[in-house]
Amino acid sequence: MEITLDKHSANQASIKIKLTEADYQTKVDAKLKDYAKKVNIKGFRPGKAPIGMVKNIYGTSVLVEEINNILGESLNNYLKEQTFRVLGDPLPVENVEEKIDWKNQKDFDFEYKIGFIENFELPIDKSLKATKYSIKVDDQLVEETLANLKSQYGNSTNPETAEAGDHVYGDLSVKEGDFSKTVSLDLSKITKKLAEQFIGKGKDEVVEFTAKDVKKGQWEEAFGLNEEEAASISGGLTFTIKNVNRTEEAEMNQEFFDKIFGPDQVKSEEEFINKVRETLQSSYDREAKVFTEEELKKVLVEKANLDLPEEFLKEWLLKANDGKVSEADVEKEFPIYAQQLIWSLVSNEIAKANEIKAEHQDVIEKTKEMIREQFASSGLGASLENSMDLFVDNYLKGNDGQNYMNMVTSVQNDKVLAYVQDKIDLKEKAINLEEFKELLEK
Repeated sequence: MEITLDKHSANQASIKIKLTEADYQTKVDAKLKDYAKKVNIKGFRPGKAPIGMVKNIYGTSVLVEEINNILGESLNNYLKEQTFRVLGDPLPVENVEEKIDWKNQKDFDFEYKIGFIENFELPIDKSLKATKYSIKVDDQLVEETLANLKSQYGNSTNPETAEAGDHVYGDLSVKEGDFSKTVSLDLSKITKKLAEQFIGKGKDEVVEFTAKDVKKGQWEEAFGLNEEEAASISGGLTFTIKNVNRTEEAEMNQEFFDKIFGPDQVKSEEEFINKVRETLQSSYDREAKVFTEEELKKVLVEKANLDLPEEFLKEWLLKANDGKVSEADVEKEFPIYAQQLIWSLVSNEIAKANEIKAEHQDVIEKTKEMIREQFASSGLGASLENSMDLFVDNYLKGNDGQNYMNMVTSVQNDKVLAYVQDKIDLKEKAINLEEFKELLEK
């Protein structure tokens, strides 16, 4: 057997395998003898058919099977010996096997395409710089949250006339044209000048205004129109009021506290406000952690500077999915796939170089955390914990065991990111919610 490697570029190559009769014939003969002992051929007792007849009937299929086995094993062993890392799976060069004369050929030539990256190292030290973000929950955010909760859990009424902050339900129509739609207008989300035209108005009254009175974005946010509807509106409009909806703020009492946090979790206004602050902080701590880790991944990926064999990977993805995706699908989704692949390579390299492993107990604990988060608002409490082992076992066995492997990867990533943050130059930065939103939009 002769195997040769031809690198076409820094990340793509072809592998040629040449087989001679000596490489496969012994295995083919042994397989045919085994067939002869078992097969039933008309006119002969089981296992008594001449070997020549067995070869004539089954020889080609046995030859193809054994050569494919030899090719698979030889290619796999050869790639394991290389210093580079193969991405995806080797792809047979098209039309090579179609030209083979299996009946008469003795020597065979096969060719495969591969995509790879050279082995790389990624030192984790103080030369790497990143930022660890924390979000400050200030008094303004707490007050806004309290106001939203009191509004959300308040009592709804239908007063005869509208006041500032009400929702006005009715028919919106253009004076010249066919557009007409029943909407619920939030008076708090339009300009003060326009909202004043609705104040004091009630059922069956008509408010007239022009499209210019509505600012950009208010058609969608206040009137609930989609972009296409908003773009089609111009000139004069009428709004015929059908009903006025008003939500009276909930009182800060025990009934309200119990609705938000469950029975007897807080027993005073002060405890309630502190609980809201703690809940907000916990939520934003999680968001800041996720954002910090995603930014850190970008730093590590950029530092690794890996050059993927894009052309090969796109072809491999198309063939590996066997008609389930189109070329257009692959082109559209490839940037996301490439980003995930590079991070996987980086994470695995850091884990290998620093002996970071996802232990089975780590997987169990992370799965428990995930389940607790999913059922956080269910009120199951102790009954959930009593059945936790069953929940964990069912989840990790699901999807033919793929859930377990996904959780192993997740645990490894967590450990890798924790290790990296401990070793690099990590600056802590506290920001408010508005600053955090600005970072997300970049």
